[in-house]
Amino acid sequence: MRRVRTPLALGALTLAAGLALTACGSGSGSGDGDADAPDVKVEGAFIPEPASGDMAAGFFLVHNGGAADTLESVSSEIAGQVTLHTTKGGVMKEQASFAVPANGELDFERGANHLMFENLKRKPKEGDKVSVELHFAESGTVKVDFPVKAATYNPTSHASH
Repeated sequence: MRRVRTPLALGALTLAAGLALTACGSGSGSGDGDADAPDVKVEGAFIPEPASGDMAAGFFLVHNGGAADTLESVSSEIAGQVTLHTTKGGVMKEQASFAVPANGELDFERGANHLMFENLKRKPKEGDKVSVELHFAESGTVKVDFPVKAATYNPTSHASH
């Protein structure tokens, strides 16, 4: 008995082979095969108005819809330097960088990961916006305006559930 392949069957076979090859060549390393590059977006950024004029903290959430990335450094015209910190068990420690997981989030919130704006050139006041540049290993520089909020401002959570 001789098989006859219809155009529809050939199309389906071609599509399946193409999808299999695409999944094999993604290079994402994340296992899902659809994330060739990071896709970072920043939301919920804010700086609480500092009590003193020489240091301030910054908080935000990074959403990543693609491959893993790394937040390597931060800069702002308002500060002599901006450093990355984490707080664990009540102890604050400077970090060289933060991993941004593939298809995940990196949260900077009170009592945990945060930025420290050091050697402020001027004290930011509630209602101001501070221009900040986040420098990622793969995504490059992402510019974000951080609104200055009341010193007591604390969103319930950055994480979206």
